[in-house]
Amino acid sequence: MPLDESSPFKPVNIALLTVSDTRTTDDDSSGNILADRIAAAGHKIVERAILRDDVAMITARLHNWIDDERIDVVISTGGTGLTGRDVTPEALDRVKSKDIPGFGELFRWLSFANIGTSTIQSRACAVLARGTYIFALPGSNGAVKDGWDQILVHQLDSRHRPCNFVELMPRLREV
Repeated sequence: MPLDESSPFKPVNIALLTVSDTRTTDDDSSGNILADRIAAAGHKIVERAILRDDVAMITARLHNWIDDERIDVVISTGGTGLTGRDVTPEALDRVKSKDIPGFGELFRWLSFANIGTSTIQSRACAVLARGTYIFALPGSNGAVKDGWDQILVHQLDSRHRPCNFVELMPRLREV
């Protein structure tokens, strides 16, 4: 995917959320993978948290981060499956202004190459919430790598052409 090397790179401020009933800061492998990739790409992690699978808690944290002017993007990992405890998409529904349906569609299409039809069980999704992008990835290490390496690293790079999420940021709060 082409980069316009003549344009300056604009780092993005990111909040990173792991949704899990079992992960801790010591064993949050998918969160650590994302954190490493975010930093390697030149972006800044402004906040990082681990929350259990509780829609009210996730929603409250998202509202906090959406209202924090330091945060441009929230990326979550976990809670996007089909079990009764998986509630990340429901939390995004409570805060969203607009859906970004292409993100989940593209994620599942790319994921198909690695896990076949099992990708149908993923509810990876993205929304825009009061000017903040929120991307919800599954909690597996492979899913996090697919989502970052094949989608987000490009769309969060201001030099990516023909277009990217960063160039839209100044206009996201238009009415």
